[in-house]
Amino acid sequence: MDINKTLAAKLDLQPRQVAGAVKLLDDGNTVPFIARYRKEATGGLSDADLRKLAERLHYLRNLESRKEEITHLLKEQGKLTPALQEQIANAGTLQTLEDIYRPFRPKRRTRATVAREKGLEPLAQLLLAQERDSPAPEALAASYLDPEKELTTIDTALAVARDIIAEIIADDPRSRQLARQKTWTRGVMVTQARRTEKSPYEMYYDYKEPVSRLAPHRVLAINRGEREEYLRVKIEAPVEEIMTALKSLWLRPDSPTTPVVAEALEDAYQRLLAPAVERDLRQELTERGEEQALKVFAANLEKLLLQPPVPGRVVLGFDPAYRTGCKLAVVDGTGKVLTTTVIYPTPPQEDYERASRVIKELVQEYGISVVALGNGTASRESELFLARVIKELGENKLVYVVVNEAGASVYSASRLAEEELPGMDVSFRGAVSIARRLQDPLAELVKIDPKSLGVGQYQHDVNQGKLERVLAGVVENCVNCVGVDLNSASPALLQYVSGISARTAAAISRRREEEGPFTDRKELLAIPGLGPKTFQQCAGFLRIRRGKNILDNTGVHPESYPIAHRLLEHFQIDLSRGETLPPDIKKAAPSLAKAWQVGLPTLMDIMTELAKPGRDPREELPPPLFRSDVLKLEDLRAGMILTGTVRNVTDFGAFVDIGVHQDSLVHISQLSSRFVQDPLTVVSVGDTVRVKILEVDLERRRISLSMKEAN
Repeated sequence: MDINKTLAAKLDLQPRQVAGAVKLLDDGNTVPFIARYRKEATGGLSDADLRKLAERLHYLRNLESRKEEITHLLKEQGKLTPALQEQIANAGTLQTLEDIYRPFRPKRRTRATVAREKGLEPLAQLLLAQERDSPAPEALAASYLDPEKELTTIDTALAVARDIIAEIIADDPRSRQLARQKTWTRGVMVTQARRTEKSPYEMYYDYKEPVSRLAPHRVLAINRGEREEYLRVKIEAPVEEIMTALKSLWLRPDSPTTPVVAEALEDAYQRLLAPAVERDLRQELTERGEEQALKVFAANLEKLLLQPPVPGRVVLGFDPAYRTGCKLAVVDGTGKVLTTTVIYPTPPQEDYERASRVIKELVQEYGISVVALGNGTASRESELFLARVIKELGENKLVYVVVNEAGASVYSASRLAEEELPGMDVSFRGAVSIARRLQDPLAELVKIDPKSLGVGQYQHDVNQGKLERVLAGVVENCVNCVGVDLNSASPALLQYVSGISARTAAAISRRREEEGPFTDRKELLAIPGLGPKTFQQCAGFLRIRRGKNILDNTGVHPESYPIAHRLLEHFQIDLSRGETLPPDIKKAAPSLAKAWQVGLPTLMDIMTELAKPGRDPREELPPPLFRSDVLKLEDLRAGMILTGTVRNVTDFGAFVDIGVHQDSLVHISQLSSRFVQDPLTVVSVGDTVRVKILEVDLERRRISLSMKEAN
């Protein structure tokens, strides 16, 4: 197989793009580095394109390796024929390849194995050949009778020979592909209740849907319901249609042995083929469900991590609770903790006077302008309390933002939190994390396992190894897209920078502590273990805000500094005096790239950086939704138009926080006036959206929303 050619066709890319990307990956370059600094070699492939290419490349190389292994095994068995060799060479998937090898794979003891041990393989082959002038089956079987092998009657010999024929038919790739295809296109998934009590799976207690139309999230829900023993699940195949096709494939008319083969064919399908095909299709459906769940999780995580920061403001982190009190942490504009305390504005103590006095004193003393309120237990009561305090403080004094606190408790008890906040009580670390999440979501959320951030669907039902790889890739992309301050980033953040390992991140942190801040990117080369290759991969993503070289505070890679200086000199721009390249200067890029023999994408990127040095791409996004008042569920009425924040997106819709403590669903059918197949094409985590209330169910505390009727 020409892997590069196959990749180009599969991913709809130019062969030169694939060749360039594969070479760069094989040379040990990271995806963020290739996507950002090697656009000429890949034709501008994005990090998402490159990760897809890398994954497919890994699959195809595994496929080639397995082909070589199977070819070797068949040679050893003396069963490799030119026809088989051609089938193996043409196999485009691992499943097809394994189907080809199945008849020759060593098996556990089966009925056919026992039959072969009794010496009935020749009889089975004579029967299966179905020659027109063949003797009767009974005459063929007579010569195989052997009491010592428990072959005492002709009927017994024929029955045992049928076991061999059934296995041959069931193992044949044509049989499997035929049955699999017809079951996929015409089969029906049927689920029934194993027990009748209330559960999240009630809609599946008596449910049918064509296999080919099953939505990925429903597959994962059904799997979980089956695993938790609420559901019985089976696939009803179009048996008559499959049997007709199998008979056409295996049965020859006008042969005395055809009835025996027909019996074996029935047995092959019912006993061997049907269960195997159902297992295959259930596995394929599950894999598709997992792929979609991974896609949704990755998209949600990316939007969550890239939420706009609220920099430079003193923030009060508010971690709500009941009996143990609400934990408060005041954090300055750099994320430094100024003070912590606890108040009791919620039941059972509910001391409003003292709690409100503490808030007002903190606002006065530290100049707090915004509260980051966690959305966990007692968040509703805490929000009512805050709204009352804000009203008493007067207009424009204080606002609050409800922050998703998922994973804060995981961080609080972690070794990383102990290292960052030594000596601080675990209960206050959550409030610090909530405050910092508002200030810089990316820098804070990278400290927490993405699976704990509450933005996925069925995340515990997918392959955990693959989930971790995908999510790590998303975090890496986000960190490198934004860039990292070399002198303030935590080791947890640094280790996601292109080329930097956890050990190197720790070494960078130690160097800062021992020798002070970095003043030049080149100083990284003095760190043990950080050689030229690592420097090449990471340098462009690390920023030095007030260093010797102003270019160190941009995304311009050190290898491109000569071009950047030439560009500045050409247009007589002095960055040190606050001058920047005018935006319309890009019109000159094509002619300059040609004259200076520089890649046009690289030159355009340099111009973008020099037009706005030190830019944070997140600043261009809408800010978080600041609130000063609160709604009660009882206040809501159908028809009201409200503004909310998207907290999670799934295959069936989006969950929106409209300020009533629990998230409300905008079903996929209510996202837009046009047909929506994928909610991610309409909304993203963190979006501020207008919604119309369709229905309020006070008893179940559920709210149905519409976006299409709100605009």
